[in-house]
Amino acid sequence: MVGQRLQQLRLARGLSLETLAAKMGGIVTKQSLSKYENGKANPSPYVLSKLAEALNINASYFFSEPAIRIEYVAYRKSAYLLEKDRKTLKSRLNQALEDRVRILDLTEPSEDTSIPMKEFTVLKIEDAETAAEKMREKWKLGSAPILNTTATIEDNSICVMNIRASDDFDGICAIVYDNEDRVKTAALVTRNEIAGERQRLNLTHELGHLVLNIKNGVDEEKAAFRFGAAFLAPAQKVFQEVGRKRALIQLQELLLLKRQFGLSMQALIYRMHDLNIINESYYRQWFARINQCGWKKQEPEEWAFETSHWLQRNVLRLIAEGILSQIEAERIIGEKLALDMPASVIERRAFLKLPLDKRRRILSDQASSIVQYYKQNSEWKGVEGGDVIEY
Repeated sequence: MVGQRLQQLRLARGLSLETLAAKMGGIVTKQSLSKYENGKANPSPYVLSKLAEALNINASYFFSEPAIRIEYVAYRKSAYLLEKDRKTLKSRLNQALEDRVRILDLTEPSEDTSIPMKEFTVLKIEDAETAAEKMREKWKLGSAPILNTTATIEDNSICVMNIRASDDFDGICAIVYDNEDRVKTAALVTRNEIAGERQRLNLTHELGHLVLNIKNGVDEEKAAFRFGAAFLAPAQKVFQEVGRKRALIQLQELLLLKRQFGLSMQALIYRMHDLNIINESYYRQWFARINQCGWKKQEPEEWAFETSHWLQRNVLRLIAEGILSQIEAERIIGEKLALDMPASVIERRAFLKLPLDKRRRILSDQASSIVQYYKQNSEWKGVEGGDVIEY
């Protein structure tokens, strides 16, 4: 368990064996760390404490069993993504999901989930269109464009995670189970530092992988893409805004549609082709123009990247309620917190979490100190008592 936990934490922090050894002050070599991770040697208690310090965790974490099991339903990656990068990516996600489930259990304890996993059967690509309509009905979204995809997904009990990754990674969809194989949550993961419209389609694409039951003979990626585009731009709304048949679409109109639906120009052209609004020839003309203008990777008028606030919001709540320490909270969200909570409150809560014998020793030491203070200072003897005033 120590080796597995150590490797997961090291990779999740993005540290090489050599970097971790240096961070520990060189008390062990990278070869020793490798042996610990592979179960060929065990760290001494002193080394274990230094490892915990370097990785910013409690040493007891190394001996804890994972409280969850993660099943990766879809993993969109390029063939160029190196094996070590894949391993680092999954370690980072495993660690982040374990933390999220812990926060979920502390804030919204539940033994049941309403996530519609593999609920919609897809026998042909067009079935993904119908599934998107049903999904919007299930979440009571109507037909209006979705202003914030991340918030919409999180409001329906699914985690949204944006992580640092190479350009060769697009997204992951995962289901998280507890140790009794009950579904705890699901996670849709996409990459940071991409245009907001691409992020939104990536997330709904991964949502498609989660909720679609795609049968043999159907292209899974195409079905998920069709679902994602239809979820963001419902057919009836597109017909209402664009019409049923078009021979010409101006660039300015396409940019206005992009602002409305939060889809890229490329995805909108693809969507109109899927709905037979434009024909094959005009579809190809538009993509030739997109390539010629260099818009394939970066389009005009990019949407802002959507930020998930679920984790930070709930971590702050748990700090305020005295359930989570500031140090632990900062480790989970990966950044320093500027809290306005009085220091006395934080100290009192930290004190109450100490073992009983340690609290008694501290109180005894403080009592001894205050006795000495009163023996050495006699001013208090002249203070006369007064009446008790009731408010």
